[in-house]
Amino acid sequence: MNEDIKKKAAKLRQALHRHNYLYYVLDEPEISDAEYDRLMQELIALETAHPELVEPDSPTQRVGALPLEKFETVAHTIPMLSLENAFGEEEVLAFDQRVKRFLNTDSPLLYTAEPKMDGVAVELVYENGRLVEASTRGDGYTGELITLNIRTIKTVPLALLNPVSVTVPSRLEVRGEVFIPVEAFKRLNKERLDKDEPPFANPRNAAAGSLRQLDSRITATRPLDIFCYGVGMVTDLEFSSHWEILQSLKALGFRVNPDIKPRATIEDILVYYRDLLDRRHEFPYEMDGVVIKVDDLALQRRLGEKSRSPRWALAYKFPATQETTRVLKIDVQVGRTGALTPVAHLEPVSVGGVTVSRATLHNEDEIKKKDIRIGDTVLVQRAGDVIPEVVKVITTKRTGVEQPFKMPSTCPVCGAKVVRLEQEAVSRCLNANCPAQVKESIKHFASKGAFDIDGMGDKSAGQLVDKGLLKSYADLFVLDRATVAGLERSGEKSAQNLMEAMARSKQISLARFVYALGIRHVGEHIAHVLARTFKTLAALMSATAEELMAVDEIGPQVSQSVRAFFENPENRRNIERMLKAGVKIETEGAAAQEPLAGETFVLTGALESMTRAEVKARIEALGGKVSSSVSRKTSYVVAGKDPGSKLDKAKELGVRILDEKEFIEMVSEK
Repeated sequence: MNEDIKKKAAKLRQALHRHNYLYYVLDEPEISDAEYDRLMQELIALETAHPELVEPDSPTQRVGALPLEKFETVAHTIPMLSLENAFGEEEVLAFDQRVKRFLNTDSPLLYTAEPKMDGVAVELVYENGRLVEASTRGDGYTGELITLNIRTIKTVPLALLNPVSVTVPSRLEVRGEVFIPVEAFKRLNKERLDKDEPPFANPRNAAAGSLRQLDSRITATRPLDIFCYGVGMVTDLEFSSHWEILQSLKALGFRVNPDIKPRATIEDILVYYRDLLDRRHEFPYEMDGVVIKVDDLALQRRLGEKSRSPRWALAYKFPATQETTRVLKIDVQVGRTGALTPVAHLEPVSVGGVTVSRATLHNEDEIKKKDIRIGDTVLVQRAGDVIPEVVKVITTKRTGVEQPFKMPSTCPVCGAKVVRLEQEAVSRCLNANCPAQVKESIKHFASKGAFDIDGMGDKSAGQLVDKGLLKSYADLFVLDRATVAGLERSGEKSAQNLMEAMARSKQISLARFVYALGIRHVGEHIAHVLARTFKTLAALMSATAEELMAVDEIGPQVSQSVRAFFENPENRRNIERMLKAGVKIETEGAAAQEPLAGETFVLTGALESMTRAEVKARIEALGGKVSSSVSRKTSYVVAGKDPGSKLDKAKELGVRILDEKEFIEMVSEK
């Protein structure tokens, strides 16, 4: 064969491996998707014409093998031991003391801590820089051979990089955690429900099921990812610390979690744990705790292992976010847009440290697809601060007395006919005067992101609507103190406070005013976009569908919704009444008042004078954006107390870093 063809194929393979690493691991592509596809097609053409050129580590060989009949098993050279668990700070401090006693030292020890991924542990074996074998953890000593399936994961290198800083070993056993990102998991389950296939209970189950497919072509359709966290046997390389191992793995082309806390005291680790626990739902993946490891490898060797776990590592677990309970009944709530949402009343159960007695069932289609019945035993989960949801029914617990649910044909609040519009999954009450809708619209109107009327909550809004004193949010500004004071559990002082809050709220920005109106599909961000574009309420109200569609981020759905709202005579009357009652809308300034337009910020650590929500709101109000990860596109990283690995990434990329004082000075000057 022509040597030039061999060299060309080798060069293409090397280029594609590099671009895979830049795209999937670093999220910093250097070429367009079209250019990548061109290189791949060129290699495929060469290998098709010359089959002898095909190598196991070629980017063209990630998928395509025939299904296996069964998985073979393989022994791990060094056992993949499980970790001892801790569930409180006292247990973590006791672990630190045990380690010190074993080492006969009183000196502070340094640990490296990392998010404990809620995924599937695997081992990847490389010989002379090529992936030759992959297996599950199994029982820690023997696992199942899943090489073909692992090869489909684009963040797994088929061939290692050859960095100057690290020698490529003749044998390298890498340990990692395979997982499915949260948003990708939601899309996967939606696709399965659309095909009348049962949804996965959680991302971990989905990842495990995907890795155990006998047909790797099925695995290739699943959005699997990986973070590598350690090694087994390694030849030709020596490390002095766990952190050095992680840095070397990164240099060789492996994906390493960017949120690791390196070489910290046990007190620092406890702060790190609390920070991750507070922000766990901001991350794109699920984690169930923090893994703490003695960083010094010489000390690890001295500590050794117990029967099933190493003495030098500990898993500090988060409170559980999934539990099983029973559906007692299902009722229907009516929201401010008239949407009817079925809600399950549950036997109370603690989920993630919070007692849960209700869970959203979303809509009638979801209930049918998951086959949720009154009396069922179900798996519930809590994510963030939203109402928990039912993940799946435990059908094996059924006794035969469970009852199917049927969506009502009339509104449970006002009795009006319920309609399900074409192409919508929800049923709606179309009576704009429905008390449930009026109450919810007033609560939304008075919320912090809108008019921010302190004291106008569930109870106050509910009483005022029930007594016929409020028929829309415009009625708020004609209330008097005597009327408010006459409400149940109210008095002169609380009435005075509420009247003062309403008076203060009358001076409002256009963005907050637009958000307060409760236009369908217009949240806080879109309200800011509309306000920045049209500058005045009059200009926005008169904007045509074409003018709205011309705005970046505004699509047909939002455009139609905005036009329909302002074309409604009742809505226009309500706006006029508010303006006559003294509401003054600040005109949005030109670009000069958006000094952070085009700038991207990343936040890390805790600020003393502002919450994260306040920082985000301030940046967005000035036209900037807030991102969750650091890249070359990041303009600034705002670093507070106990910053995470994002600070290291910013330093590595040369991104400008602001401390709290510098950030406050920056936004105060704008």
